[in-house]
Amino acid sequence: MAEGRLGVRKTYKLYIGGAFPRSESGRSYEVKGAGGEFLANVALGSRKDLRDAVVAARKAQPAWAKATAYLRGQVLYRAAEMMEGRRGQLALAVAAAEGVGSGDAASGVDTAVDRMVWYAGWSDKLAQVAGGTNPVAGPYFNFSIPEPTGVVGILAPESSSLVGLVSVLAPVIVSGNAAVVVASEARPTPAVELAEVLATSDLPGGVVNILTGRTAELAPVLAAHRDVEALDLAGAPEALEVDLEVAAAGNVKRVLRRRKPEPDWAAQPGPERMLHFLETKTVWHPMGL
Repeated sequence: MAEGRLGVRKTYKLYIGGAFPRSESGRSYEVKGAGGEFLANVALGSRKDLRDAVVAARKAQPAWAKATAYLRGQVLYRAAEMMEGRRGQLALAVAAAEGVGSGDAASGVDTAVDRMVWYAGWSDKLAQVAGGTNPVAGPYFNFSIPEPTGVVGILAPESSSLVGLVSVLAPVIVSGNAAVVVASEARPTPAVELAEVLATSDLPGGVVNILTGRTAELAPVLAAHRDVEALDLAGAPEALEVDLEVAAAGNVKRVLRRRKPEPDWAAQPGPERMLHFLETKTVWHPMGL
């Protein structure tokens, strides 16, 4: 910083529909680092903000689902490229939020980038793994075809602010779902940095929406929202988990429960999270036509 010059403080906003609005409530809250030091003021999302995010996700999801699997893979790969280009900035955000050294933070960013690339490679392989041709007694072809569930609500992991976030977000969107994410309440800044990466990638606006704020305030609204078809409780507070599942049952949401103990988000994942947010359509076709 030049002598006598004050740095430009960053204002962390929400990410809804490809834009960065402030909370409609005008609220914000202080975010502190692992050592208790002040890091930033971050937008405190409201229930209205969350409903706006669901509307944006619903609008974007059909076109995203109709995109070819190859194109979706290319878009996720482009997001990984942009993350790689902003590696230093992401590492600074992770180090400040999680209280780790610069080396560990950089290693975490590398893991997050690799994770995005790994899921990008799955885009044109899901149909083969999750679908198939079924034997039937009759002159018909019978196919099982995987399709995205729709709009998925995600409660991001609290402890792993970037690797955990990418590990729950990428498997949702690679198959054609749209996501409404409630970021880590205590460590939200890497999520907003990721939102800025996604905004400058090829990902259509509204496919991913990221809100910062109080999990206890936003999670019940997300779980009960009737235009959300599925819910990932990865970062759900234990005290709210049962209530969120009950609320989600109101419109028969597909719920992925929080794992206990919390998984090692840096470990190599399998296809389970992707498969959980897929529906299977069965198609009959007469032979010879």
